[in-house]
Amino acid sequence: MLRETIEKSGLADINDKVANNERLTREDGLRLYAATDLNVLGYMANRVRERRNGQKAFFVRNQHINYTNVCNKGCKFCAFYVLPGADDAYTLSPDQVRQRVRDWLKEPITEIHMVAGINPRLPYDYYLDILRAVKEIRPTVGIKAFTMIEMVEIQRVARKPIEEVLEDLKDAGLDSVPGGGVEVLSDRVHEELFRLKLSPAGWLDMARKVHMAGLKSNATLLYGHIETPEERVDHFLRLRELQDETGGFLAFIPLAFHPDNTEMDNLPSTTGFEDLRQIAVSRLLLDNFPHIKSFWIMISPPVSQVSLWYGADDVDGTILREEITHSAGATTPQALTRNGLVEMIREAGRIPVERDPLYQEVSHAA
Repeated sequence: MLRETIEKSGLADINDKVANNERLTREDGLRLYAATDLNVLGYMANRVRERRNGQKAFFVRNQHINYTNVCNKGCKFCAFYVLPGADDAYTLSPDQVRQRVRDWLKEPITEIHMVAGINPRLPYDYYLDILRAVKEIRPTVGIKAFTMIEMVEIQRVARKPIEEVLEDLKDAGLDSVPGGGVEVLSDRVHEELFRLKLSPAGWLDMARKVHMAGLKSNATLLYGHIETPEERVDHFLRLRELQDETGGFLAFIPLAFHPDNTEMDNLPSTTGFEDLRQIAVSRLLLDNFPHIKSFWIMISPPVSQVSLWYGADDVDGTILREEITHSAGATTPQALTRNGLVEMIREAGRIPVERDPLYQEVSHAA
């Protein structure tokens, strides 16, 4: 019966490749996107997911700090940023960062995630000072901060080689790097939606340098706007190629586009079908990525639960206040408790495993 269903889907030869642990091609990726049987995609992706991570589903106790909403890049898909000088502009001082960390000292957080807009008025020392501020309050926490886009800005104001900048950041407390800012590795989409930001080739080059400096990072794909299936597949293959070279990526996170309050608010939000397909295809094509993350705050806790059988092995974390996605109209909660995440994973039939930012296991919650 199962084989018959797979045959009817037109993906039997791809399923055989997956069973034999063979790398999928660009043509295979396009066929995955053209397929209409979501359950067959999920079956294949789950096979890869369980081969890598068994029944485990990871989560982290983390806190998000968006240190400024000022940005000069003008990305059409962003509802978070304001231009320099705007009435509602803010930039947290190092003391305010300290206070935000202090506010949650009662929670046993192991990761603090810091990303923000590109504020051209911030000096180099600012970035070092906010890292030190976090470590002053929580010396043992892992700091995941500064996208590749922010790294370019930090190097610009530092006026020195990126290798030296990365060493300074590590000395100040940086432990790993998030995966945002890449959007879609397509020159066409770059020119149309975020042309003032780092080019696709530039993002990959900065990621390479980050990895060569000994820092692990994540990678993302912003989907559900003007990108094509071909551009999505090419995005995966370029990431896969860099991972072959550096081994520096820890996790891949598909990011669902939220159109509200953006310049693209005429577009519909993604569907649960599309969210699950993205996760499944990414798990199948990114065969050298250890983890695929289902970002519950973007696609909802229920869809994240289902995704644990469609290729995802991570649901991110407690979050503790996120501003970027909610500026674009996200209606998901601002935070989930550890118990809430554990129950969500258990309900899905997986084993909850708390991790730190580098996927070292903190505890089994089962």
